[in-house]
Amino acid sequence: MGISRQAFEIFEKSITQYHKKNEVDQEFKNPFSPDDTLNHLLYRKNWIDTVQWHLEDIIRDPQIDAEHGMIIKRKIDASNQDRTDMVEYIDSYYLDAFNDVVISDDATFNTESPAWALDRLSILALKIYHMDEEANRSSASAEHRQNCQVKLLVLLEQKKDLCTSIDVLLNDMAKGHKYMKVYKQMKMYNDDDLNPVLYGMK
Repeated sequence: MGISRQAFEIFEKSITQYHKKNEVDQEFKNPFSPDDTLNHLLYRKNWIDTVQWHLEDIIRDPQIDAEHGMIIKRKIDASNQDRTDMVEYIDSYYLDAFNDVVISDDATFNTESPAWALDRLSILALKIYHMDEEANRSSASAEHRQNCQVKLLVLLEQKKDLCTSIDVLLNDMAKGHKYMKVYKQMKMYNDDDLNPVLYGMK
């Protein structure tokens, strides 16, 4: 099984588990252990994405109370940081995994690392789940369901292409034809020393 298929199945497992309660504040339990395994990291990554997906839905309610909206916004901010941290953990996993690979003289690197590609696949898994939901929603019009079915087919094609790209990338890295460059994220708005609003309050 290619890593993309393995990852997508883990993402689906996470999404399905979340929707058993469908509550953003529900308890999180990771079925994969130990903590430093790839499966554990992938499951945790998608759970963060799934909760944030629904937080983004909630905050777009035009009738939302301003105070409650700010609470949700803070949760989304924290989730974005968690998401970035998980991507870096996954990239660290691959840096270790490919540490002993002999890099070819003509090797190149991608514009995105394996973890950021898997991040895209995680989000795509959520899009597919919810578009399929809309394509089969009995309370929606036939036109709505048909439009969503067309979009779902596009998303499934995108999944096929993205999975192929991820597997090719990892295979090339394992052979030394490509190599990783990881740039730690420098989110300035979260940093007390870089956000002028925050350091202006000191």
